[in-house]
This record gives sequence, structure tokens and C-alpha cells, in this order.
Amino acid sequence: MNAAKAPVDNASAGQSSTEPDMTATTGDTASLTKPVSGRQADQVFKAIAYGCGVLILVVLAAVAIFLLVRAWPLIGGDQQAVSDVISGFTGGRATNFWSYVGPLVFGTVLVSALALLIAFFVAIGIALFISHYAPKRLAAVLSYVVDLLAAIPSVIYGLWGGIVLVPAIFPFWNWVAEHLGFIPLFAGPAANPPRTVATVAVVLAIMILPIITSIARDIFLQTPKLLQEAALGLGATKWEMIKLAVLPFGKSGIVSASMLGLGRALGETMAVLMILSPGLTYSFHLLQASKNQTIAANIAAQYPEANSIGVSVLIGTGLVLFIITFLVNLIARKITQKASVK
Repeated sequence: MNAAKAPVDNASAGQSSTEPDMTATTGDTASLTKPVSGRQADQVFKAIAYGCGVLILVVLAAVAIFLLVRAWPLIGGDQQAVSDVISGFTGGRATNFWSYVGPLVFGTVLVSALALLIAFFVAIGIALFISHYAPKRLAAVLSYVVDLLAAIPSVIYGLWGGIVLVPAIFPFWNWVAEHLGFIPLFAGPAANPPRTVATVAVVLAIMILPIITSIARDIFLQTPKLLQEAALGLGATKWEMIKLAVLPFGKSGIVSASMLGLGRALGETMAVLMILSPGLTYSFHLLQASKNQTIAANIAAQYPEANSIGVSVLIGTGLVLFIITFLVNLIARKITQKASVK
């Protein structure tokens, strides 16, 4: 009886001894399945990220190719037809492309640089007030207002500038021309109505102000608390703490914000078109009308009546603006990298 039962017990023991191996195999399979699915998800995400990055390059290349192809008649087309079109655009003041686009480049850079100069310090001051001085409720309200200003369409700024600001700002520009007219920039008499570079620069400064403020505010809020507390612990005042800790930390972000605002000003069309009295000269007289024009506003003004050659000329000026914007962003990138290293 005992002998008969022994094989059964041994068989049971053998069966039970194999069960842990099956469990281990099942566990190993599950543990292998999970990393494989994770690796697949990682590969899919990597492919999507690469695709998005390549898409940006494709779009940029497509824009550049489009501008080059459509502007090609300036180089390979009938130069006499091009000269006639440019003469018609300028009233006979320019007959070749470079004499036509040169003053436009000058006006674009001048208006944009003035707008950035006006907006930069005000934007940094607002950003510092929101991040370090204002009470939390007031800071939240101001942040909301700044973000709202950034979302307003440019045509609204143009309407406000043309209808409200132009007549309202003339007494101030007239005072500037009378008291500071010895400075070439403010040489008078001030135009009335003041549809001038100075007025357009003020409107563009208001447009780019929320962009610079919003980015600078977010950068200042990311300043490590330890840096700020260390400066205060060493006896620094709040302004000294900002100068020693906050501003150096946000240097690269400030440069990026400024260049983003400058790019917006360089490409602005409607606000400039609705306010500025156009001219085609290399003039620094900010308070006089009919002195300068920007590339974007000129394209919008001339395009409706342009023939095929005229459209090619305008697209050629757009290609020049594209190159300027690209160079500005490239320089900003280099400055940002140097600031990050320091």
C-alpha cells in the first residue's frame, strides 16, 4: 500500500515542482512584453518629433524657394520692363531694383529699431513689476491684460493709431520739434497730421510691448529662489538682488524676447500702411512726413495694381525682407548662446 502510493506522491511532487517554473516563465514573458511596448511608443514619439522638426525646415525651404522662383524675372527677365515697372512704382525716382529696395530697407530697419528702443525698457519694467513687486492679485490681472494685448489684431492698432493717436500726438511732436529741433532726428517743422516715422514707431512699440513683456515675465519668474534669497541674505536690497540675480539669469530670454518683438515690427503691414505717409528717401527726420516707407507696407500698397512683372518686383523686395528677418534671428541666436554659456 505504501509502495503503491509512493509513485503517486512522487508524481504529485514532480508536478508541483514544475509549477514554479511555469509561473516564472509567465512572469518573464510579462516583464519582457512591457519594455517592448514602451520601446515601441518611444520610437513612435521619436519619429513624430523628427517629423515635426523636418516639417519646419521644409516649410522654411518652401517659402525661400517660392520667393526665389517668383522673383527670378528680376534677374533673368526683360530688364527694360523691370525698369519701367519700378519707375512707375516710384514716380520716376528709381529705375533699378537696388535703388528701389534700398530706401525701403532703410525705412523698415529705422521704424523697427525705434519701436524696439521705445518698447524694450518699458516692457522689462512691466515684467519686473509683475514678477517681483506687484501683489499677487494685481500681478494676475496685469498678466491677463498683457496677454490680451498680444492677441489684438494689428489692424485694430492701425485704426486706433490713425483715428486717435495721430491727431492727439501732434502737440507733443510740435513741442519736440520746437525745443529739440537742433537735433537732426527731431528737425522740424512737425508734420500735421503727424503721419510720420515717429508716430508709427510709437504704435509698433505698443504692439510689440506685450510680446516682450510676456516672455520676460515668464523668464523672471523662473529665477531660482536660492539665488534671490542668497543675494538678500548678503544684505542686498531688492533692486540689487534683481540686478545681481534676476537680470543675469534672464539675459538670454530677454534677448530672445527682444528679437521676437523686432521680428514682429519688421514684418508689420497694416498698422504702418494705415498711418505712415510713404516716401522713398534715406531720411532720419522722424517728425516729417513722406520720408520713409517699409517693405511690407509697400508690398500691400502696390500689389493690387501690379502686373506680373510688378508682382515679381514686389516679391523680390519680400525676399530681401525674408533675408533680413533670417539674419536678425540668426544674430539673436548667437547672442543667446553666448549669454547662456556665461
